[in-house]
Amino acid sequence: MKLRPVTADDGVERVRFDCPGCESPHVLPVTGARAWGFNGDHAAPTFTPSILITYTGEDEGCPVREVCHSFVTLGRIQFLGDCTHALAGLTVDLPEVP
Repeated sequence: MKLRPVTADDGVERVRFDCPGCESPHVLPVTGARAWGFNGDHAAPTFTPSILITYTGEDEGCPVREVCHSFVTLGRIQFLGDCTHALAGLTVDLPEVP
């Protein structure tokens, strides 16, 4: 399975996948006002629109803006060219979530 449900008390359903690009989990709401479109398939998920994650990293002690921007389609993650990690421009299978 490539997704895991995330439990919260607010009634919004969320799913988590492990991103091989930034090597961290991404959690997306799939119900509620700010939900991503989701095909409901935990083995071969598709989300719409694209997923844009920004965060602050560090380079030689200085803060830097990091970007992970992707499309997830049928269980594969296509990293867009504006990603700041090594998988920018590549498409890979989503890893299994333990």
